[in-house]
Amino acid sequence: MPLPTIVTPTYDLELPSTGKKIKYRPFLVKEEKLLVLALETENPKDISNAIKTVLKNCIQSRGIKVETLPTFDIEYLFLNIRGKSVGEILEVNIISPDDEETQVPVEINLDDIQVQKDNDHSKNIKLDAKLMMEMKYPSLDQFVKNNFDFDGNINMDQSFELIASCVNKIYNEDEVWSAADVTKKELVAFLEQMNTIQFKEIEKFFETMPKLSHKVSFVNPKTGKENTVILEGLSSFFG
Repeated sequence: MPLPTIVTPTYDLELPSTGKKIKYRPFLVKEEKLLVLALETENPKDISNAIKTVLKNCIQSRGIKVETLPTFDIEYLFLNIRGKSVGEILEVNIISPDDEETQVPVEINLDDIQVQKDNDHSKNIKLDAKLMMEMKYPSLDQFVKNNFDFDGNINMDQSFELIASCVNKIYNEDEVWSAADVTKKELVAFLEQMNTIQFKEIEKFFETMPKLSHKVSFVNPKTGKENTVILEGLSSFFG
């Protein structure tokens, strides 16, 4: 007689970028093991592949392409899947800002963590009186690099590479230049032509991009002082 099948529950989640509801299930023990092994390698490519595999397996709704989801959707989805898999209460060790050395364990309810949106954020950047540039959000691979950056070093060339990969199109009233139709080298050369004011608008796109963010308050047991810290990005919730 074959062994019985364990029924896995499914849950609904609204994607922050579109408001579309999708169904997902918790990750299984074999998928948790895959994630743990990938994180231990500290290899961004291994981590990216593991996250892709887990998200693809856990998303039950059809037509969802993980590779095309905005980074904040991926963060929010991954955190919710983790919550349903291992528990909604997460303990994070935070270095207390008042003495910059004491690690304080803080419990966070994952249900309280939301994607925060900035009213000043726009994907359309005005370059001059006629020329506009439409941006898109970083890919899953870039998401992993940003959230699990083990060397902490990003040089100017890498910054331009990131920005170029997030350009969707350049356009004016008469013509549209799709980023898919030009090389990365051409896009980087285009970006290098910009003045400081134009480039600051690009920086604003990344700075104001929706992000996983949560404010926590706690008392430093050594000093007795109350501290408030804002956690941002998925890696902050694995401290």
